[in-house]
Amino acid sequence: MKALVTGASGYLGGRLCHGLLKQGHSVRALVRRTSDISELPPPSSGGVFELAYGDITDYQSLLDAFSGCQVIFHAAAIVEPWLPDPSKFFSVNVGGLKNVVQAAKETKTIEKVIYTSSMVALGSTDGYVADESQVHHEKYFYTEYERSKVAADNVASQAAAEGLPIVTLYPGVVYGPGKLTTGNALAKMLRSSTCSSHA
Repeated sequence: MKALVTGASGYLGGRLCHGLLKQGHSVRALVRRTSDISELPPPSSGGVFELAYGDITDYQSLLDAFSGCQVIFHAAAIVEPWLPDPSKFFSVNVGGLKNVVQAAKETKTIEKVIYTSSMVALGSTDGYVADESQVHHEKYFYTEYERSKVAADNVASQAAAEGLPIVTLYPGVVYGPGKLTTGNALAKMLRSSTCSSHA
């Protein structure tokens, strides 16, 4: 299959690109021209791995990038505890998903969209074990990031109800070797605690 990965320059998207290639799939990585792509494999001449320059907030760039792909892995998001301008959470996390959904509907080769949400979109568990069937009560939000991910989940649910083959994933904490980013925050904390204990 040919897969398109949004957020390919981020921690999760980059790991996903490597994993898909290792399994023998062709991968097109959506990146911005300003993205740090140092953790991505070099583009290959046979088209097994290629870069597509664009942005999930730019609908036309998504149409161009999705062309000829069968599966979309939507991993792009703003993952921050706080921003001075909280509207960016909504333009990227919600507006970006709306663009992905619409571009997937318009691209006839798309067989599935795999959307990376977040465990925060499920809401507080209040001490019990929850699963994907839990729905956020939407009475209060701890962060604007959480609010944006809940709104994006509503977009994904509506797209599924309209027949788009979309699967929503709810990762908890994402971490591992590689780039230390906000999305790889646990590795950053572990490294900091290890370094300070040896000081």
